[in-house]
Amino acid sequence: MPQAAASILLLRACLALLAWPVYLLSFLGMWEPFCRKVFFPFFLEMIGAAHEKKCKKHKEELFRNLPDFRGPSGELKLLEIGTGGGTNFQFYPEGCKVTCSDINPHFQESLSKNMKKNQHLHYEQLLVAAGEDLHQVPSGSVDVVVCTFVLCSVQSISGTLREALRVLRPVSTCKNPP
Repeated sequence: MPQAAASILLLRACLALLAWPVYLLSFLGMWEPFCRKVFFPFFLEMIGAAHEKKCKKHKEELFRNLPDFRGPSGELKLLEIGTGGGTNFQFYPEGCKVTCSDINPHFQESLSKNMKKNQHLHYEQLLVAAGEDLHQVPSGSVDVVVCTFVLCSVQSISGTLREALRVLRPVSTCKNPP
């Protein structure tokens, strides 16, 4: 029993030692800016690259029918909530008009890099906005809303989904009876 207590004490001391830089930056008021501006975008880009390799076939399947959602004009207008670095761009169809939205403006470097790699798209605008407040996007103005790996980090999932429904173009279908 005393060995278990000593092991736990040692593990706690190691954890405190590893977390010390975070505590210090937080105490100095520097953790939040550092995390949002430097660490999180860098970390997400590194993890995103590994993740994309593993999920490429699944995303190709997921996004393959996007052209079916083109509006009456023949254009496909897409809003991506939580665009981050733009890792989904490669899966969007030729000529797609993309509006990017992310609450964190510090993804700009990796986003610009992916925009240059994906010249087959037309980038309409970049919004620095939370998924729950997309008032800059007119109601009924987009054909598709994409939000991958973002609903876990929004303030309100229902608010974000409400905004997604608001900006989506109303769809009507006409079936010819036999």
